[in-house]
Amino acid sequence: MQTLLGILLLCSCLLCGCGGLAYGMPYDIDLGVSSFDVLPGQDSRAAEPFAGELCVVTENVAGSGDVNMEQAEAAILCDVNNRQVLFAKDVHKALHPASLTKIMTALVALENGSLDQVLTATSSVNITESGAQLLGLKPGDTMTLDQALRVMLIYSANDVAMLVAEGVGGTVENFVGMMNEEAERLGATNTHFTNPHGLTDTEHLTTAYDLYLIFNEAIKNETFREIIQMTGYQTTYYDSSGAPQTVDKRTTNLFLQGQYQAPANVTVIGGKTGTTKAAGSCLLLLSKNVGGASYISVILGAESRDVVYAEMIDLLEEIN
Repeated sequence: MQTLLGILLLCSCLLCGCGGLAYGMPYDIDLGVSSFDVLPGQDSRAAEPFAGELCVVTENVAGSGDVNMEQAEAAILCDVNNRQVLFAKDVHKALHPASLTKIMTALVALENGSLDQVLTATSSVNITESGAQLLGLKPGDTMTLDQALRVMLIYSANDVAMLVAEGVGGTVENFVGMMNEEAERLGATNTHFTNPHGLTDTEHLTTAYDLYLIFNEAIKNETFREIIQMTGYQTTYYDSSGAPQTVDKRTTNLFLQGQYQAPANVTVIGGKTGTTKAAGSCLLLLSKNVGGASYISVILGAESRDVVYAEMIDLLEEIN
């Protein structure tokens, strides 16, 4: 009888965790590498890793050795279908993202808003930073979320990003909190947003790898994919008196404008541009090869617009 009780007690301890033994995989937002870095190759009894369907990289990847990325701070090229990193330079380095921020703004808005909801501008759209790209919104102006997302992503209007944030989040501060929560959910643990547009703030930072994670999630949304492929956008919104205001803007993406050409056998589907004095020139693209396979490429901190496009073409050559 005593032997039986002893066995039962031992089993109870093993099941309930007696003895102070603990096995854990704590999540730490301050980890030096984004996402949960667990690679495939485990046996059938192992839990599926967080990054099982993602490209994972912890160090620089030279690719073919022909990529010249000397005039950029960071870059990454990912084969989405095969979850393979073809090139990587300082992909976990915290940098200013400029208007690449608007990818997250659009993602959060699409997840939490309705495309037909009407947004009304407040004084938050009055942006005074020198050189900021603006549509020219004034308090009382109205447009739908669908219109706003198209103007924001195609023309990169910073005042429209504020309109989206306030309209979907209730306040800009609340919306920025939603952006940071979404970054955490996606494993973008080296990211911290302070605004919805990407204008300069010392604490507004992300990484090339985190932007891959965010964009990889955003392109799952049909509306987002449609917008980033557009070469321009025409629409009409209304001012505070109800008078119509016409919008006719071309994309800021010079591949879509035809000013730059992708390498042979590579098609640029769309993406996002970004430029500030602090961030330099930034570019993020979705591209496909002749077989229809998808690739995500990111360059941050290039010295000029011409440099970022030249280096992006060089990077896209790795697809071949």
